[in-house]
Formats: sequence, structure tokens, C-alpha cells
Amino acid sequence: MDLFDLTGRTAIVTGGNGGLGLAMARGLAKAGANVAILARNPEKNAAAVAELATLGPGEALALTCDVAEDAAIADAVGTVLARLGRIDACFANAGISGAGVGIPDITTEGWDHTLAVNTRGAALVYKHVTRHMIARAKEGDPGGKLIATSSGQSIMGVNRSSDYAASKAALNGLTRAAAFELARHQITANALLFGYYETDITAKADPKFAEWMSRRIPLRRPGDHAGLEGLAVFFASPHSDYITGQCLPVDGGLCIS
Repeated sequence: MDLFDLTGRTAIVTGGNGGLGLAMARGLAKAGANVAILARNPEKNAAAVAELATLGPGEALALTCDVAEDAAIADAVGTVLARLGRIDACFANAGISGAGVGIPDITTEGWDHTLAVNTRGAALVYKHVTRHMIARAKEGDPGGKLIATSSGQSIMGVNRSSDYAASKAALNGLTRAAAFELARHQITANALLFGYYETDITAKADPKFAEWMSRRIPLRRPGDHAGLEGLAVFFASPHSDYITGQCLPVDGGLCIS
């Protein structure tokens, strides 16, 4: 018996056409799940679907969607349900790095944009996904998984990152509130506080930041994307049913260093 068979289940991964999101989507596809990518770049979406379609028996699709736009999310979730029939897990992974300015240089526009994508975007995705999950529960088919991509910066300090840190700390709060509110429907909510992974976002950072991280992380290395595959499958599977409301660091020990 395969302990982590997700055949017949459907997972949404926002921002799943690259980086951490695509790594998690690969694991879900390999475990047999149907995987729906919601992301903004059509070319990257097409490439992600082509790859995921070769990894498992489930269906893979990608929809162009900006999580800062409520109507776009509603349309995308509706399309997923029309195509795949159900949503069992939702990985609210889409995010941006923030304005990268010090606190004296904060602008209203920069601050609002970061929180619109990183926090409000996840909340709006959860809004539309949980409407389906709750309706399904009322029909006798309870259960659902909400998994947010948060950051170690939500519990640590980093220079010129106040908007990003605040957006992820708010995401942690959303996770705990969702876990409490939705437990009656057997819907769980957890956040993964990722540390330093090499992605398109970190590639834009000052090289000194990577050097500093390599010295500070107890395991002395960035996170490996392949390891995210099993992590995603675990949180999408029934084996995580009794874990909810948790904000779990996935950072090689960075948060204790």
C-alpha cells in the first residue's frame, strides 16, 4: 500500500509555475494528484503543465491568475471546479519579495502592493476555495487542506524588509484564524515558514545576503527544492489531518541560530 497516494485528489498551487511552488507541485503530481497552477505568466504556466503532465497519472492545468484580483481568483477557482470536480488542497504560495526599502523610505503604494499579494491574495484564494470545501462538507464529504507559503522573516528581523515581514506575519495570523474557524468542517490550515532557498527572488538579492545566510544556517546550506516534494505531499495527505494552526519553520535551523 502506498501511504501517500493522492490519486483522485485535486490540489491548487498559486504561483506554482516556478520556484518553491513548482517544486511542491511536482511532488503532488508524482503522488497522483490532479494539479492546478494559478499564476500570472502564461509561458511559465505552459512549461509547468508540460512538465507536470509527465510526472503522474493526474491531470495538470494552469490558469492565468493574479491573486491580487478577487474576480480573477473567482474565475480561476470556478474553472478548476468545472474541469476537475473538486478541490482537496490549496497551496497559497504566490508571493513577491517586497519593496526592499528601509522603514524611513516606506511608501503607501509599495506597502499596499506587498500586502495585497502576499496576505490579501492568500485570504481571497482561501475565500473561494473554502466556499467549495464547506459546501462539500455539508453534503457529507468533509475535509480540506490549506497550506500557506510563509517565511522565517515573519518571526525574525531582516534589513529593508518590513513590508515583506509584516505580510508574512499577517499570513501566519490568517493561518491560525482559518484553522480555528474551519475545524468544524475538518478543514486544516498550516503555514510553512521557509528559510533560504535559491529562487528567482533570491537571485535578485545582494550576493552578500547569500553569504551571510550560508554562515548563519546551522545546516550550512540552502534548502533543496527536491525535499519540498515530500513535504507538500504530506500536508496534502490524510497523514497530516491532526495538524492544524501551525506555523512550521522549514529553514535548516535558521530560526534558532
